[in-house]
Amino acid sequence: MPYTSAKTDISKNNNNSITTLAHTENTLSQCPHLPHFPHRTCTISLFLPHTYPSTKTHEMKKFSILISLLLLITLILAFSKDDEPAKPIYIPPSEQRPGDAAKGYDYLTTGDFLKSGVPYNLFIMKSGKDETNYLGRSGKNANVEQGYNVVRTADSIDIVIPTCLQCHAQVFEGKLVLGLGNSFKDFSHITEQKANNASIKFLQATAPRQYNAFKSFYRSYVTVNPYLETDIRGINPADKLAAVLVAHRDPQTLKWSDDPYLDIPTDVVPTDVPPWWLLRKKNAMFYNAFGRGDFGRFLMLSNLLTVADTTEANEVYSHFGDVFAYIRSLEPPKYTHPINKKLAAEGELIFMDNCRACHGTYGADAFYPNLIVPGCIIQTDSMLFKSNQQNKPFIDWFNKSWFAQGSNPAKLVPSDGYIAPPLDGIWITAPYFHNGSVPTIEAVLNSKLRPKYWSRDFENPEYDYQHLGWKYETKDKPEPKKTYNTTMPGYGNYGHYFGDHLSDKERKALIEYLKTL
Repeated sequence: MPYTSAKTDISKNNNNSITTLAHTENTLSQCPHLPHFPHRTCTISLFLPHTYPSTKTHEMKKFSILISLLLLITLILAFSKDDEPAKPIYIPPSEQRPGDAAKGYDYLTTGDFLKSGVPYNLFIMKSGKDETNYLGRSGKNANVEQGYNVVRTADSIDIVIPTCLQCHAQVFEGKLVLGLGNSFKDFSHITEQKANNASIKFLQATAPRQYNAFKSFYRSYVTVNPYLETDIRGINPADKLAAVLVAHRDPQTLKWSDDPYLDIPTDVVPTDVPPWWLLRKKNAMFYNAFGRGDFGRFLMLSNLLTVADTTEANEVYSHFGDVFAYIRSLEPPKYTHPINKKLAAEGELIFMDNCRACHGTYGADAFYPNLIVPGCIIQTDSMLFKSNQQNKPFIDWFNKSWFAQGSNPAKLVPSDGYIAPPLDGIWITAPYFHNGSVPTIEAVLNSKLRPKYWSRDFENPEYDYQHLGWKYETKDKPEPKKTYNTTMPGYGNYGHYFGDHLSDKERKALIEYLKTL
């Protein structure tokens, strides 16, 4: 208990009286953000002046002193509960199922992860055939983008289903990078994408088998879409999608209910999709280390779009040991431009002095510490981890559901901060921070450079290989749906000020080193 003084003065006055003064000064090692303790110091003063005639109340004097001392000790102990400085918290590992990476890749790119989807002919009629075929697939799968699979139902109907690669693959400089978070996906106008009810009724009347293959997916589509709209393109509403799907499912049977079991949060908390290859190092999933236990169960959460029951869920789950094995096999892409080796070596020394405690080390003796950094230390936008903490019904649903059962259960564990991620391939993962609020690594390391309002070109994107990030344009004022507005709740670009003390020369060297990871 680091207090500077605690004393009791007892003195007689001329009237044969006793004056008791108890005074305590307590220096608290608190998080610097707490407004109640300026300069992290709190002084507690206890003044109990009383005068008692000594001839009548000797026992009363003893009792008064004793009560004063007990009260003093109680106050000291109360404040000592919070005098430990906030520290990063280690995340212990969870056992993961083994799997076959090749089988996992096949399931991701051709498997029937969902059992309901859009009839193939209807999909091609609306979207046309894709000409890129980045995955090099054959048959009907060659005609759809990498974020879709064409699968055949038990009733022999070919349907198109969305897959994990909708969000976990991105085209970069003309090549598809599997596992890279898709920062081009547009959820900012999703409520405008309304199903054509006349076409649906026509399908039901003229092709009932195709309609039956479509109806579960359609039901989820019209239920989920109104909740997912974001304020800017490139931001992902994954947390809101999970909340809506869970609200309509029985936790034990996973059967759908048109009436939600849970209240659905009103806010869409923005997130930037993290790269998959980081999961081979991390002991917990998601930015706030929310997901513990079997990663495979979290990876298949969007199966709740169409799953019929736990029997179907178990069949899909049987493939996700393989899927996770594939994810663990992913390597981050190498930086594609020349690197100044001498400058990078200087940057490595700066990294070791300033960054390794949280982000780990790289190379032959690589080590990743798996730490949650408390919000009062990292100081970045707290809306994400606080929204997870506050959604107790969602946490309770998950932790008593099918996902938390069996020999490899999963569990949600809220925290007061964010995990410091590994930095493998960081050069290609712009924009930065958990909400995508910072366009470049240079601005991550120098908070003065972070734009309040900014936008980037999604149609003809250009990468900034010097400052590491997408080239962007600073705006004087926000324009709805077109400008990243960092003043909005959840979209803040503040915090992580750990590079501000570096010189421009040091930051340049550090950026050069980060290109090598």
